[in-house]
Amino acid sequence: MEEKRLDDINKIAGAVEAILFVAGDPIERSTITHALEITDLQLSRAIEVLESELDFNMRGLKLMQYSNKLQLCTRPEYADFVERALNPAPRQTLSNTLLETLSVIAYKQPVTKQEIETVRGVKCDYSVSVLTKLGLIYEAGRKETLGRPIMYGTTDEFLRHFGIASLDDLPTLDLESGEFDAPV
Repeated sequence: MEEKRLDDINKIAGAVEAILFVAGDPIERSTITHALEITDLQLSRAIEVLESELDFNMRGLKLMQYSNKLQLCTRPEYADFVERALNPAPRQTLSNTLLETLSVIAYKQPVTKQEIETVRGVKCDYSVSVLTKLGLIYEAGRKETLGRPIMYGTTDEFLRHFGIASLDDLPTLDLESGEFDAPV
């Protein structure tokens, strides 16, 4: 079989789209650059082309970037149509307790259970266990203090679950007023 090299940015964008479509799950940028034998700059340009085409034509897919990963997702505007057609299993909703615990972790990470409990005022063992099983948080290491407690942080699955590219996209907190400002 003849080895194919990609040198046209539109072909690179098409190859990236095909890889992400077949994969379904997020793919590391480095995996794509290696497979296509292209530079990160070429990948960035191809991503711009692909995003532009998907957005301009209001295609059913949207390119999402999470940390160093890329994924094709359904465009939110079409979610109702997809749901009506496929009747997917309901997405697991997070209880208020889980959301509160997850919020503390997202904003204060890396954070220990004791630090979470100080903010929330209640035990968090169950919540941390469930959030870990759901893949929304992970053990980010151990704190260099007495007992070396485990510290927790959010995962790429957390970003994906909430449809944000990075933690910088979280709403800002004004602790004085208790108000949120969502990024534009």
